[in-house]
Amino acid sequence: MFSHVVIFWTNPEIPDAAAQLLAGCEKYLRPIPGVLHYHAGRMAGSHRPVVDQSYQVALNLVFPDRKAQDDYQVHPQHLEFVEKVFKRVCSRVVVYDFE
Repeated sequence: MFSHVVIFWTNPEIPDAAAQLLAGCEKYLRPIPGVLHYHAGRMAGSHRPVVDQSYQVALNLVFPDRKAQDDYQVHPQHLEFVEKVFKRVCSRVVVYDFE
């Protein structure tokens, strides 16, 4: 298994940036072949101080192996998502990949 976790900070000057980002994830990323598990959502608030609550949206994808994730990265729909959605509504991103 290979997990790809993406944490997004949206542009505060775009009031519905989180909604646009989530809609873009659904449209462009969910249908890409090779994804075993797809979950995108808004940050969940917590009373625990150890939980980072500074971001707006997270994406969690699970692939069968690193090759499937590498193929996902260059898939035309992923590249289109980056250009049409991510670059327009996000101000920062952090990615965590692990096997």
